[in-house]
This record gives sequence, C-alpha cells and structure tokens, in this order.
Amino acid sequence: MHRYEITDKQWQAIKDLLPGKSTDCGVTAADNRLFVNAIVWLMRSGAPWADLPSRFGLANSVGQRYRRWAKRGVWQRVFEALQVPDLSSVMLDSTILRAHQHAAGKKSDAKSECLGRGRGGLSTKIHTCTDALGRAIRFLVTAGQAGDCPQALPLLAGLKPAKVLADTAYDSNANRAYCADNAIEVIIPSRANRLEPVPLDEQGYKDRNQVERFFNRMKQYRRLATRYDKTSAAFLS
Repeated sequence: MHRYEITDKQWQAIKDLLPGKSTDCGVTAADNRLFVNAIVWLMRSGAPWADLPSRFGLANSVGQRYRRWAKRGVWQRVFEALQVPDLSSVMLDSTILRAHQHAAGKKSDAKSECLGRGRGGLSTKIHTCTDALGRAIRFLVTAGQAGDCPQALPLLAGLKPAKVLADTAYDSNANRAYCADNAIEVIIPSRANRLEPVPLDEQGYKDRNQVERFFNRMKQYRRLATRYDKTSAAFLS
C-alpha cells in the first residue's frame, strides 16, 4: 500500500466511526476512504490545499469537509475510540514547531490560535502524554513560548497510570502532590534549585525515550513538523 494512503486494516478500524454512512441521518458520503486518503496525503506531503491531486476531488470541498469534521469533533472521537493505552506508565513531553507565515493569516489574535513569537520566529508547541509503548493518549497545543510544567495536570487528568515519566521541566510540588494523591509513582528528575532533591529511579527513567521516538515518528508527516493551519482547532485535528 502506498505510504500516502491508509491500509485496508486501518480502514476497517475506522470506517464505522465516520459520519456519512448510509445508516446515518442526512447526506450519505460518496467515498469516506478517498477523503481520509486525501487528508493523509496532505499531512504526509505538507503540500498546500490548492496542490491536492485532482483524484481526491476539489481541494476547496475537501478542505471545507476537513474543517467541518474538526468542528464537530469527528477526528477527536476517532482518536479516542481507537485507544487501548498501556497505563503501566505514561510519559509527558513537548516539542516546538515552526509556524509557516500562512498560519498567521487568521484575523483572531495569535494567542487564541496558540501562536507565539520567540527567537526562532512564529511557533506552536505540542504537548503530549503517551502510554508505555509510546502511543499518544492526549494532545494539547499552546503558543511556542508556553511552559511545560502547567500542562502536566491537564494531560494527566482522569488517567490512572502506575507511573509518570517526564524531564526536569515537569518537576513541581503541585505535580508531585497530584501524583501522590492518585497513587502514581513519579519518575522526574529534580530541578537544580530544589532544596531537597527527590530520589530518582534512573533505570526506569531510561524508558522516557519512548515519547521522544513518538515525536520523531510524528514529524515524518511534514504538515505536523511545520504548522501551516491558521486555526489551532484545524491544526490539532
């Protein structure tokens, strides 16, 4: 199967989660699989919407449908329905993505669309929580200059992992207290300014490379390695 298309196995896993089936109310979709393949092609190639090959249909129509599904939460529901996380441990981390100049064209303010400016220019930061196998469980998007530590509790809310692994940026009394209250073992190095450093399970901390590998895989999709979308909702979807 071409790397710009989903496999038969992947299609079987998601087809019943998508709107537009003959049993759904409203208009029946002409070809949901072709539409999903169009989105995969765009994510993988990083091309502008206008360059979408004609075999996928009119670029404007595909783009409108993508944004409509994003607004209705379709992509989020598919993401959540496919999850069977291994919660023996979870890992927290973030990565900064450069934002293309086209991402700044929205009339709303940059802050509301999770865009920030730093020494590297316009940027967005993706925060994620992965399971023990390095599979994403949750995502948050912020401006590029946002700190990592405040995102820990929103990423962990409602989860019951046995352990949480993260780097020094996530070391705070509030994060440690939350984990203690929820019987979660903390494997996070202490900040240099912590008066009483907390002992670290150094062997267990080595497993944190799974989340770094996840980001490496994610960035093979060029439209995720660089942000082109004007709205944070479209980018997160």
